[in-house]
Amino acid sequence: MEDRKPKILLAEDDTNLGMVLKNYLELNDYEVELCRDGILALAAFRREKFDICLLDIMMPNMDGFKLAEEIRDVDPDIPLFFLSAKTMKEDIIQGYKLGADDYIAKPFDSELLLLKIKAILKRNQELNSKEEDIHEFKIGRYEFNARLRTLAKEGETHTLSPKENELLRMLCEHKNDLLPRELALKKIWGSDTYFNGRSMDVYIAKLRKYLKEDTNIEIVNIHGNGFRLVVKE
Repeated sequence: MEDRKPKILLAEDDTNLGMVLKNYLELNDYEVELCRDGILALAAFRREKFDICLLDIMMPNMDGFKLAEEIRDVDPDIPLFFLSAKTMKEDIIQGYKLGADDYIAKPFDSELLLLKIKAILKRNQELNSKEEDIHEFKIGRYEFNARLRTLAKEGETHTLSPKENELLRMLCEHKNDLLPRELALKKIWGSDTYFNGRSMDVYIAKLRKYLKEDTNIEIVNIHGNGFRLVVKE
């Protein structure tokens, strides 16, 4: 992202709010694509590359929750914020279950939103550019290259997402020992909130699926404390 402005997909059907927010973000050196319904936003997401998505929930044609599902199918790791007047606990929980990095209730402070955007983009940039963390790990029958984000077994190679890669790297660094839950959450997600914890559990389940063909490998949940990558030699 050093050679270009970070690009934001803004899905917002309120014309006034959408334009005000678009102009504010552009004044702060972001490129913004404003879409006024979910179908147009999904088309834009599939057509172009974005660094973060800001989604209203109550939109015509396709609501923000459905849009988030479609976006997550294409890119499970792109940062995603919901901007919504829906403040019921059930709506907020649903937003986080869909993989939101944040759920921001309207009306909100634009300066605070800007700070949150900067923080999440900085975190992702660090996760994607760890040139100093060049590691190769042998995990049972698997070869894991943390620099290339590849997990290979017997000629088959799977490319991991940035969060999957970082989480597996930390598990490997603590192999057969405890990886504290709080440490992983703060390192990868930025904070150890309940909702980030739920998100990490989803990624642990994904890693278990990738490693399931070797019965000598197990990711054990140490309740309330963290995880252990157990590899029987």
